Amino acid sequence: MARRPTSDTPSSSSSSTRPRLGDALPSREAMLAFLAENPGAAGKREIARAFGITGGAKIALKRVLKELEIEGVVEKRHKKLAPKGALTQVFVADVTRRDPDGELLAVPDEWDEEANGPAPLVLVLAEPKTRRGAGRAPAAGIGDRVLLRQTEVTDDLPEGVSSAARIIRVLDKKPPAALGIVRLEPGGARIMPIDKKSRELIVAETDLKDAQDGDLVAVDLLHSGGRIGLSRAKVRTVIGSMASERAVSEIALHVHNIPHVFPTTVLLEAEGCEPVALGKREDWRDLPLITIDPPDAKDHDDAVHAAPDENPENPGGFVCTVAIADVAHYVRPGTALDREAVHRGNSVYFPDRVVPMLPEKISTDLCSLREKEDRPALAVRMVFSSEGRKLSHTFHRILMRSAAKLAYQQAQAAIDGRVDEKTDVLLEGVLKPLWAAYEVLKRGRDAREPLELDLPERKILLTPEGTVDKVIVPERLDAHKLIEEFMIQANVAAAETLEKHKVPLLYRIHDMPSEEKVAALKEFLSTLDIKLGQRGGLKPSMFNGILRAVVDSPKAGLVNEVVLRSQAQAEYNPNNIGHFGLHLRRYAHFTSPIRRYADLVVHRGLIRALKFGADGLPETWDDKLEAIGAEISACERRAMMAERDTIDRLIARWLMDRIGATFNAKISGVTKSGLFVRLDGTGADGFVPAATIGDDYYVYDQVTHAMIGQRSGETFRLGDTVEVKLVEAQPFAGALRFEMLSEGTYDKVLGRKRLAAVARDKGRVRGAPSRGRKGPPRR
Repeated sequence: MARRPTSDTPSSSSSSTRPRLGDALPSREAMLAFLAENPGAAGKREIARAFGITGGAKIALKRVLKELEIEGVVEKRHKKLAPKGALTQVFVADVTRRDPDGELLAVPDEWDEEANGPAPLVLVLAEPKTRRGAGRAPAAGIGDRVLLRQTEVTDDLPEGVSSAARIIRVLDKKPPAALGIVRLEPGGARIMPIDKKSRELIVAETDLKDAQDGDLVAVDLLHSGGRIGLSRAKVRTVIGSMASERAVSEIALHVHNIPHVFPTTVLLEAEGCEPVALGKREDWRDLPLITIDPPDAKDHDDAVHAAPDENPENPGGFVCTVAIADVAHYVRPGTALDREAVHRGNSVYFPDRVVPMLPEKISTDLCSLREKEDRPALAVRMVFSSEGRKLSHTFHRILMRSAAKLAYQQAQAAIDGRVDEKTDVLLEGVLKPLWAAYEVLKRGRDAREPLELDLPERKILLTPEGTVDKVIVPERLDAHKLIEEFMIQANVAAAETLEKHKVPLLYRIHDMPSEEKVAALKEFLSTLDIKLGQRGGLKPSMFNGILRAVVDSPKAGLVNEVVLRSQAQAEYNPNNIGHFGLHLRRYAHFTSPIRRYADLVVHRGLIRALKFGADGLPETWDDKLEAIGAEISACERRAMMAERDTIDRLIARWLMDRIGATFNAKISGVTKSGLFVRLDGTGADGFVPAATIGDDYYVYDQVTHAMIGQRSGETFRLGDTVEVKLVEAQPFAGALRFEMLSEGTYDKVLGRKRLAAVARDKGRVRGAPSRGRKGPPRR
């Protein structure tokens, strides 16, 4: 039976049917019901309006809402409130099955089951067409990934279904197939799963479809083998040999359904693009803009220049210029190139390859700011005071010519006195002014006090055969920080200009940590005798004070990790709430349109606002930005998971022949089921099951991020340095299992207190059975 959807607009309609209560506060249940009807779209103002709360009663309302938030009943989202674990208005979901009436059901794509419980079931409704004669569309099926907007229905929802949503867009036609590695045996083969949670499958020889031993294949399940036997399957597609150098990233592409083959129409459209002539653009080819990138970068979408401000009223100030590749000239709204770009959302970077958002003709040729070649760009010229405060900025559509292509290490070496043939001629006139301008910008950054986490990133270096050579943590240079700060300022300028001209945009937003996470962080820090001060509202500087207090101490890594986990996730959204981590009121991504669709949207907005041409953001797109923001935010999360999984698989493959070896590691995660560890040097991640930790019953303490022995008080805590032995490696699943060799720490007084607190919360986890020894275990 079809359900009739009602309006999607938040609750002006539904609130009109509610009794207006004057200055009397509604019950908590009534407020929660109202928030449930308008998840993420209602706050104090909307509740007050819906229930007729005025005057002094608003103070009491604010107090009640704060209590609900502290209790964890509701959570804040972009200055709005929603019941804990409720879906946002627009979200990405996977269609999983049909209800008894044949209608589609979906579950949200990103759902934290540990925090919010089981993922809710959502009834999927097609987005109705407004044109005459058009039916329900777009069509979706089981296995598809879709962009949904919550709505209400007039009929009862099926049993177990919590809400209904309309399809805005079908994102991916995901084939319901499993992936695995073929292991040939007499009469057929076994399929070794690449998913850590899946079981082996059996394939008959007639169903192999010419797959060879070691091939990666997609298979369809024929019938289940029950709880004990293996299920049977047949090969649908032979993806390729796992002996190839690109095998590991090939798995990530298929597991995460990342589009990596450009349709013919897109390639033909790209091939038809031609270099840009000067035309009506400003001619900036004589300005010595330079690119500074990693040494292996194939595309260069930003160039920089700086010079002292000659205005006598701005002593010590600088004029900083950032030029960004003009992708909007080539990728027009509604074209095949544009549809594919929004479908991909961003480029994806693996150790052995890049999956670009745009075809190479665009990304590495026509739009890449190549050395000594004419290229179109959007540029922003910014004037800063000697204290790093931006005084003014202007945008320009230009034709430029990069004076030089430098690597970060090369530019830094020149500043440090080690010039080469290329940097020697650039040092005085180009590089030194850039570094002087960075010193000025750094003063402004220091005054702003953004969040300064110290979490080094690992980088995998491969051999020519595509296997791991070594894992390094690249040095963080001033050259990196210079480019980062120039880009941040350009991004701020873009957001300010679009706001000034009242042109919609996709902000890069980052919400402040939730009250619940801050409370948990405070409780954790108290176990280290550290206080998180909070006067005048939450600010990044408060976290920085904590981080400075533990710098160079054994606790530094642990505290940085826990502070990171307390933060919200950044996303793209046309509704601005500011960027908490950067401590900025308005922020947009403008500087990487070759590899991020959000930046291309901002470029089009600037072209429209400043009347730079006919290829700007169409006004008909204004109402689409929320959906686009949700889609590309999901693409970003997908890329991050794929990149992380690929690194895990590469390292697990590298460590296969080291079973039984011992490693120094740090505990990087603590859960009820065991300990996650990260090896020193390689950064490889693995797991120590709770049942194998030691000779005790171990209790998981969420507050201290620790496992505590119930009898001995032996404690293993997040951030502890330990020694582990590798006992199992599953390279294609990216899984490593370790045995704990180190003893934990002992603090019986603290242990008893924490065990009592955990027992009250019923958070007990059983480890290995006690072997009857008294006192701390010895190894």
